[in-house]
Amino acid sequence: MEWLADGVAILALLALLAAATVHTTWRREAAISLLAAAAACATGLVSLHQVEETVRELLPVVLFLVTILVVSHVCAQAGLFAAAARIVGGAARGRPVRLFTGVFVLAALVTAVLSLDATVVLLTPIVVGAALALGTSDEPGTFACLRMANSASLLLPVSNLTNLLALPHLDLSFVGFAARMAPVWAAVLVVEYVGLRLLFARSLAREPEHTGEVGGPPVPLVPLAVVVAMLAGFAVGSRWGVEPAWVSGAAALVLVVWAGRRGLVGTRDVVAAANPSFALLVLALGVVVAAVAAGFLGDVVADLLPDGGSSFTALLVVAALATAAAALLTNLSATILLVPLVAPLGTTAVLAALLGLNIGSGITWTGSLANLLWRRTLTQAGRHVGSLAFHRVSLVLTPVSLLVGVGVLSLVSG
Repeated sequence: MEWLADGVAILALLALLAAATVHTTWRREAAISLLAAAAACATGLVSLHQVEETVRELLPVVLFLVTILVVSHVCAQAGLFAAAARIVGGAARGRPVRLFTGVFVLAALVTAVLSLDATVVLLTPIVVGAALALGTSDEPGTFACLRMANSASLLLPVSNLTNLLALPHLDLSFVGFAARMAPVWAAVLVVEYVGLRLLFARSLAREPEHTGEVGGPPVPLVPLAVVVAMLAGFAVGSRWGVEPAWVSGAAALVLVVWAGRRGLVGTRDVVAAANPSFALLVLALGVVVAAVAAGFLGDVVADLLPDGGSSFTALLVVAALATAAAALLTNLSATILLVPLVAPLGTTAVLAALLGLNIGSGITWTGSLANLLWRRTLTQAGRHVGSLAFHRVSLVLTPVSLLVGVGVLSLVSG
C-alpha cells in the first residue's frame, strides 16, 4: 500500500500549492492547511515525533515571515516606499533609462533587506505610478521588480524564506552567508540589469510624454531608522545565536506602536498584514513535504544528486535540479524537500541549490509565489501581463543568470 500513501501525500501537497496559488479566503486556506497536514500524518510516512521536529524547525522561519510582513506593511503605510520612488523619479529627470536604473537598484535593496514580498506587493504599484507620472512605459520597471524579487534575494539569509530554511544546514553565520553570496549577488545583478536593458531597449529609448515630477511624501525617518537598526540587529544577533525572528519581531513592535499612535494602522490592519493563515500553510507545507520526501519522490531526487564535490559541473547539476523542483513544486516546498538531501554534500552545494531555488524560480509562473503575487498586484493596478511577455523575459535571463551565478560561486568557493 506504499503507492497509496505516496499518492495521498502528493495530493495533499498539490492541495496546498493550489491554495497558495489561488489566494483564497483565510478560513478556507487554514482549513486546507489543517486537512492536508492531517492527511500527510495519516499516511504513516511521518511519525508524530517527525511532525513535531518539523514544526519546531519551521517555527522561527514562520515567525520571521509574520513579523517582516508587518514591518513592510507599516513602512508602506508610513510612505517609505512612496518616498523612495519619489527620490528615484526625481533623480531620473524625465529620462526612462535613469528611472529604470533607479527602480532596479531600489528593488534589489528592498528585496535584500525587507524580503521579496515587499518588492512585488508594495513597491511594484508605486513603480507603475512613477512611470505614469513621467509618461513612460512601466514595463521595464515592473519587470525589474519581478526579476529582483527572485534574483536579488541571494544576498542575506533574511532576503528569502528559502535562505532561512537552508541556514540551519549551512556552516555560516549571517555575515558569513552575506560575504559568500555577495560576489554571486553582484554578478547576477549585472546580468539581470544588462539583460533587461537589452530586452526593453525600445521602451527605454522612447521619449516620455511629459516630465512631471513623481509625487510622494517626505522620507519617514522613524521607519527608515528602524529598518536600518533591524538589519544591523540581524548581523549582530547572529553572532550570539539570536534568531532573526526576534529582531524583526522587535522592529515590528516598535513600528506598530509608532504607527498606531499616528493613526496609520489599526489592530485589524496588523493582523491582516501578518497573514496568519499563510503562516499556517507554510507549517502544513513542511509536514506534507516531509511525508513526500519519505516516499518515492525523495528517493528519486536523492538519486539525481551528484556524488559530491564542489566542481562547477557538480554545482550546476544541483542548481539545475533545484530549478526543476521549484518549477514543479514552487521554491518554498522544493527547499523543504531538497535542502536536507543536499546538505551532506556540503555548504557550497547547499548555496548552489539556493541559486536554483531563488534565481531559477523565476523561470515559470509557479516557480515562486512572488511571481504570482506580482501578476496579481499588476492586475489590481490595471496592468495585464500575459504568459508570452513573462516567458520572453524569464526564459532568456534565468538560464544566463543561473550559469553566471554558479560560475562565480565555484570560483569564490574553490
